[in-house]
Amino acid sequence: MSDKPTVLFVCVHNAGRSQMAAGFLRELGGGDIDVLSAGSAPKDQINPVAIDAMAEEGIDIANNTPKILTVDAVKESDVVITMGCGDVCPIFPGKRYEDWVLDDPAGQGIEAVRPIRDEIRRRVQELVDELLPARGAA
Repeated sequence: MSDKPTVLFVCVHNAGRSQMAAGFLRELGGGDIDVLSAGSAPKDQINPVAIDAMAEEGIDIANNTPKILTVDAVKESDVVITMGCGDVCPIFPGKRYEDWVLDDPAGQGIEAVRPIRDEIRRRVQELVDELLPARGAA
């Protein structure tokens, strides 16, 4: 891993879970972690309920664009976190892989998306603490 780790979040549509995770990591990582997100079958736009849920936390993901998962994105990442995308993510030696089992916010109302958002935040904070241990000790 380089001095500045790179994390890739992957879900099917890159419109909800992975976008929320990326938003939290950009915020909680404070610029000390490079953040990527992608989907195996990206949608045309970010889920509006995910946008609203993140806005409640003061994080704006409204202008993000879903992106297709590429081999290059995986290659340049130190940590690859999948969220319900099955086996579509290429595996490369030396990468850290995690699969976060989370409900899909697609088609859900804000009341159902908030707990998903909150669980993503908790997991992202744990990831930041692991990737930037010196910051936690400061």
